[in-house]
Amino acid sequence: MSTVAQIRTILEAAYPPSLAESWDTVGLVCGDPADEVRRVAFALDCTQAVAEEAVRIGAQMLVVHHPLLMRGVTSVAADTPKGKVIHTLIKGGVALFSAHTNADSARPGVNDRLAELVGITPGRPILPKSGAAVDKWGVHVPPADAEALKAALFDAGAGEIGNYRGCAFDIEGTGQFTPVEGADPTDGEVGVPHRAAELRVEFVAPASRRRALIDALRAAHPYEEPAFDILEMADTSDTALAPGLGRIGELPEPMTLRDFTQQVADALPQTEWGVRAAGDPDAVIRTVAVSSGSGDSFLDAVRGLGVDAYVTSDLRHHPVDEYLRAGGPPVIDTAHWASEFPWAAQAAGIVGGEAGVETHVIDLRTDPWTLSAHASNAHPSK
Repeated sequence: MSTVAQIRTILEAAYPPSLAESWDTVGLVCGDPADEVRRVAFALDCTQAVAEEAVRIGAQMLVVHHPLLMRGVTSVAADTPKGKVIHTLIKGGVALFSAHTNADSARPGVNDRLAELVGITPGRPILPKSGAAVDKWGVHVPPADAEALKAALFDAGAGEIGNYRGCAFDIEGTGQFTPVEGADPTDGEVGVPHRAAELRVEFVAPASRRRALIDALRAAHPYEEPAFDILEMADTSDTALAPGLGRIGELPEPMTLRDFTQQVADALPQTEWGVRAAGDPDAVIRTVAVSSGSGDSFLDAVRGLGVDAYVTSDLRHHPVDEYLRAGGPPVIDTAHWASEFPWAAQAAGIVGGEAGVETHVIDLRTDPWTLSAHASNAHPSK
């Protein structure tokens, strides 16, 4: 039997909350973590229709991308739009969970699925997120005590590099100090300069373990005042595999912007918005950047990436015009819903595979645009 808490754990492992943008709200919105879950529904938005469908199909949990309560509310009374949704879910015994910008940045996540659909292998993000901070340590210790000290530090989380443990480098040298009044030296005498053979032990450790390692060092080191230094290292993680917003990749074969725009339209769920492009229709496209959802905030970043096209959503006239005037590559504008809805099946696959519960993607189109029209005899200048 799976519970809401167990499904939440699976989702937070796949889409770590730490990857969410600072303004975002993600996680469990309503529901009892102890409740049993046999069926999980997935959708992009938790509209009233989606909530009612989740109840109708007998789901005990609904997972969505867009947070229902991201914009502040002062009431969830049943006669308010969002309150009605919450009451529908609670009365129907359905817990609600959202994975938003954390799912955008995760690997695999929303942007990976979009990249795959438009025909590229997802590579580095447009805006990679830095890996966890890592410290480089140097600790001076008498040779006879080095192995015991290293063992204590390794037990506290030091010396891990990839799939290797107990990693360190020893440098032989000579230490020098003069104990003064109040000192209780392990070696040497108060007031007398002391020189002795020492090892400098160097290793790396997560910055998050810094305090624990300092405590372990002081407890295991033979000296009352250990000599050590800590330097925070620059991020050297592989950006091709890093989490972050957007993805960059290459098409198997070059094609024109005209043909690539059609390929994008054919690959994404159909909407009234459709797919439109800005740029030379005959421009040759090979390297592509994508960003699911609203992506005009990345236009400046994309312009400096050397890509041939940028696929995103919710683009506006003036930002695109200025971007193209500044030399930016062609852009392809899709419907917001269409660029992100395919993630629902990806998330369902993760939960179904790990929890062994039944999953169901609610395919109601929650794109707000319901109609589009083009004048049959329109003139471009009008």
